[in-house]
Amino acid sequence: MDLTKRILKHFDDSIQTKLNTKDALAQPIADAAHALVTCLMNDGKILACGNGGSAADAQHFAAELINRFEIERPALAAIALTTDSSVLTSIANDYDYNNIFSRQVRGLGMANDMLIAISTSGNSINVVEAIHAAHEREMRVIAITGREGGSMAELLTENDFHLCVRADSTARIQEVHLLILHCLCDGIDQLLLGGE
Repeated sequence: MDLTKRILKHFDDSIQTKLNTKDALAQPIADAAHALVTCLMNDGKILACGNGGSAADAQHFAAELINRFEIERPALAAIALTTDSSVLTSIANDYDYNNIFSRQVRGLGMANDMLIAISTSGNSINVVEAIHAAHEREMRVIAITGREGGSMAELLTENDFHLCVRADSTARIQEVHLLILHCLCDGIDQLLLGGE
């Protein structure tokens, strides 16, 4: 096995997936960034959730907003629903693992808030349940998915946003998800503070 050639193929495949996706997602990402800024300007907060690598993405996004992305600015209201082990384990133990995010959305979410729901397959049951809870709380949803969007795509309303990476490889989907989140962070900064 020539490991160097394999690594080069990973780079090429990642680049190609991004090129294949950019035209379809640029405007929806911009629209989602506008909605996030409206949420924040109206004293709303952003809740984010996902499993595994998507949990890490939710935490990464929240950290970029609470702290900062690439320019200095005040902290912005964002919470990753993936981080409080006592909350997560108590919900999973007392109710069901599928409720770990939805119960938090019902407790923390308000009508001016938004939910970022991340799943490479679009079929993560606990993320699907979080979308149901967000809609009950009259929150708008940004679903960040892959493949065909899975069952999450079917739940979205005209007020929601679907940022779907039409690819099959989980690794490639996750790489574009991170780029999407960075684009949202940059869009928020530019809309709030102006720039180039």
